[in-house]
Amino acid sequence: MKNLFIFIFFCAIISCSAQTYPLRTFTNIPENAYLKDTNNELSSYEGTWKGMWGNKTIYITFKKNIYIYDDVLKYYKDNLIGKFKVLDTNGNILFDNTNLPDNDPKIWGGKFRKVDDKYSLVYVDSDLCNTSGNIIINFTDNSKAQLNWKLNLGSNMITTACQYYNTGIPEALPKEIVLTKQ
Repeated sequence: MKNLFIFIFFCAIISCSAQTYPLRTFTNIPENAYLKDTNNELSSYEGTWKGMWGNKTIYITFKKNIYIYDDVLKYYKDNLIGKFKVLDTNGNILFDNTNLPDNDPKIWGGKFRKVDDKYSLVYVDSDLCNTSGNIIINFTDNSKAQLNWKLNLGSNMITTACQYYNTGIPEALPKEIVLTKQ
């Protein structure tokens, strides 16, 4: 009981001392501030989305994560995390990270981009020799039933330590696709 009280007290102190900014803040954000989804924009992305590319079907589930500390930027923020499952035409599972804990996803959100109002996410897949990239998503229209998805892979070097050194890294995610909310 004492530990619970200390935890609640600690959280209250942090939330009282942190300055809160909306997600669409495009200026410098001070350390330990909180970039909050004050307009509840991330909720529209939450849920399971489906798309087909080649002979594969992908299911991506986005979930809103609140008050997450960003070690690089040194502030707290609300963001999206993504987990996906990819099936072949016979229903065989090719990739599935839906059981990963929320604090260790392969896809996590950055923020809305000022330039074009799209949401930016990061992708890092340690199971595929640390394949990484940047994902940009945006709704196709006001109904918010479909998402445009674009993946820009980083320059991933394959070393002899990679299990795919001789075969090439398999394509776990589509480069471009329209996803439909399920």
